[in-house]
Amino acid sequence: MKDLEVDVAVIGAGTAGLAAYRAAVAAGKRTVIIEGGPYGTTCARVGCMPSKLLIAAAEAAHVPARWPEFGLRLEGSVSVDGPAVMARVKRERDRFVGFVLNGVATLPEEDKIRGYARFTDDHTLQVDEHTRIRFARAVIATGSSPGVPPMFHGLGERALVNDDIFAWDDLPESVAVFGPGVIGLELGQALHRLGVKVLMFGKGHLVGPFTDPEVRAYATRAFQEEFYLDADAAVHSLEPVEGGVAVRYEDRTGKARRDIVDYVVVATGRTPNVRNLGLENTSLALDARGVPLFDRRTMQCGASSVFIAGDADNDLPLLHEAADEGRIAGVNAAGYPAVHPGLRRVPLSIVFSDPQLAVTGTRHADLTPGSFVTGRVSFEDQGRSRVMLRNKGVLHVYADTRNGRLLGAEMMAPDAEHLAHLLAWAIQAGLTVQQTLEMPFYHPVIEEGLRTALRDAQARLEEAGGEHTQRRTA
Repeated sequence: MKDLEVDVAVIGAGTAGLAAYRAAVAAGKRTVIIEGGPYGTTCARVGCMPSKLLIAAAEAAHVPARWPEFGLRLEGSVSVDGPAVMARVKRERDRFVGFVLNGVATLPEEDKIRGYARFTDDHTLQVDEHTRIRFARAVIATGSSPGVPPMFHGLGERALVNDDIFAWDDLPESVAVFGPGVIGLELGQALHRLGVKVLMFGKGHLVGPFTDPEVRAYATRAFQEEFYLDADAAVHSLEPVEGGVAVRYEDRTGKARRDIVDYVVVATGRTPNVRNLGLENTSLALDARGVPLFDRRTMQCGASSVFIAGDADNDLPLLHEAADEGRIAGVNAAGYPAVHPGLRRVPLSIVFSDPQLAVTGTRHADLTPGSFVTGRVSFEDQGRSRVMLRNKGVLHVYADTRNGRLLGAEMMAPDAEHLAHLLAWAIQAGLTVQQTLEMPFYHPVIEEGLRTALRDAQARLEEAGGEHTQRRTA
């Protein structure tokens, strides 16, 4: 057993862990980073990048279907070469992973500890059976894994998580996707547009990241027009059969159905990787899922010298949030016991479906009824959207009735990734609806739809009264 003494021990070499390690090293602390799995972040290996590669192929395949509406003729049909699609996904995915590996390769070898770490007390980690590390401070950055509920356990290799899809050499003929959340919608719609028969099942009418009932209902209808989606499904059984899985369920009309699919894709959520960390051997207070209780401004677990960052904390499982959290955790671990709040940006999440989905700022569900107004716009008759035949979607913006400040937004919209960024910047800058309306809007652009929603919000603020409505833009 090798013994080490360090200032900071970082557990996990993903986005958050690498950010924490670099911040602690920059502060001059003796730091090690411990990783038991393959190097390369979740985003690069099985998340953001390979999924966007699959989506890009799906979007390219889908474009010709709209040609007749533009008056263009499509001679024959577009054929999807499944092996070629997956070969590009894996080839480009490996390039992105390679960039991460190149970065890890530049780290001093003595700082990289291979193996799985486990706490044996508040200041000691054991890595497999070969290294014992005595640390002054630690950062938990162990990420998360797809959760697989018991109902899928008997399906063997026919039950897949999103990680498995990117190992395919070819596309299947059919899949049943369970969970119309961010991952399920992105992958399900992409597979559908690549010619795979898709059945999608959800619970509780939850679709995408939405908490606004009107936006969620619109999105549900929009996806149902493209592929089978039951957002509150009654699935009675999943049975392995030769060559696939038999799904017994009631369709949206209540009719009993039995369909056989090649695979079941489980997209029902992710679980923080904290179960095997030996946290029970520490004095850390844990929540119901076994995650240490922490302050999201400092990433400190209680008053201890342990910090947590990234998907492991089960807060905002997004790459940019993991990078921010890792940096904050690393800085504070290096400076402990002097701990300071770090920069936490306005929440921003985007789903790369078509139309795209986005939520930024304060969610509808987290607003106090009566304290805000909602500005609305439909993109069905919005000029630029209609010109491009991308006129599907709605956007809701929320503004504080006391001061007119923008609070948040939820949307299904063409180019929502750009609209959401504009709104996130405005919200973080503390702009009012009026101040945002004073910004330039070109014509004809999709952003004019945002202006329509802002004008609607301003009108509702004027109905509510207040000093913030005294000055108005035409």
